[in-house]
Amino acid sequence: MRIKLSPKKITGLKILLHLAAILPLVWLPWAFSVGRFSADPIPELIQYFGDWALRILLLSLCVSPLAKALKSAPLIKVRRLIGLWSFAYASLHLLVWLWLDLQWGWSLIGSEIIKRGFVTLGMLSWLILLLLSLTSLQKIQRRLGRYWQRLHNWVYLAAVLIPIHYWWAVKSGWIQPLIYLLLSLSLLWWRRDKLLRPLKGLFKRQTSSTKRR
Repeated sequence: MRIKLSPKKITGLKILLHLAAILPLVWLPWAFSVGRFSADPIPELIQYFGDWALRILLLSLCVSPLAKALKSAPLIKVRRLIGLWSFAYASLHLLVWLWLDLQWGWSLIGSEIIKRGFVTLGMLSWLILLLLSLTSLQKIQRRLGRYWQRLHNWVYLAAVLIPIHYWWAVKSGWIQPLIYLLLSLSLLWWRRDKLLRPLKGLFKRQTSSTKRR
């Protein structure tokens, strides 16, 4: 199956994706007005933004398989947009935790990051997404050259760490984070040849070096 996407269609798709990504934010005022959140909504808000950050990240990882299946290379152009929205929701997730939950208590924040494993994983994942977002511009991509792709392969680590962070953080209801983790692993399995290529290259070099000896 082949789908041709003109620049005009890609632009229209980007607009639709922006509108779709804004919807969870638009939903919040209505949700508060009708009592969809409890009397202490902070933990629910933290999870809400975290859920959307992970969902959108997984969606960004679906772009390459979809583009290949549809034989539509221009579809790759929407991947950066989706990834930036994932970072935006991850940042809101972090902001609610820092501001509303811990109230910018830096000593407490430092203690939480060091002592709680799931917080450590969450911060590490956010830093990865931050780095990928800052280096997503084409100008920076050209400057980094071949190192850019190596850097952006760290998204696959984030895609595993975030569901584990979620699973570790919840006190009950482990099924949803497990589903996210399985989805992440399935998307990485689709890329197994790409991910294992450096290891295969290293193995070949070691084998070649051994034969020379």
